[in-house]
Amino acid sequence: MAAAAGVDPALVHHYYGTKERLFAAAVRIPIDPMQIIGPLREAPVEELGYTLLSTLLPIWDSEMGAGLIATLRSILAGSEVNLLRSFIQEVIAVEVGSRVDNPPGSGIIRIQFVASQLMGVVMARYILELEPFKSLPAEQITRTIAPNVQRYLTGEVPEWPAP
Repeated sequence: MAAAAGVDPALVHHYYGTKERLFAAAVRIPIDPMQIIGPLREAPVEELGYTLLSTLLPIWDSEMGAGLIATLRSILAGSEVNLLRSFIQEVIAVEVGSRVDNPPGSGIIRIQFVASQLMGVVMARYILELEPFKSLPAEQITRTIAPNVQRYLTGEVPEWPAP
């Protein structure tokens, strides 16, 4: 990311420490992405789907979550969508995709399927505010959706051509 922007990567590391913190600063999100990535690093692979949702939903449901959703709306409506795409592809895909890259080369598409599921949750629960989905307890949503997210991460995948 830094090289593409014509910036010395050492300066990015000096001022921000990690790509996660750089992303948070660039899009002004009120949370350190490591609050999400940390638990995912520690979770067993077979529990990643549940861990991801049980980490994200309480954050999204909090006061801080309202700021995150507003930032997401701004990103999607503006020119910062490339930052979000880079974050998914360069941070999430590296942190989580590498753990679920079986068969080799499938990690990135697995992460993208998960991202599509999570964006659907955000749209239905926080942007469209569809009832009763909006009012369901976070744990109920987690237990319902986690098996599908886990299937995206570790289940059988159809063969697709390499990008």
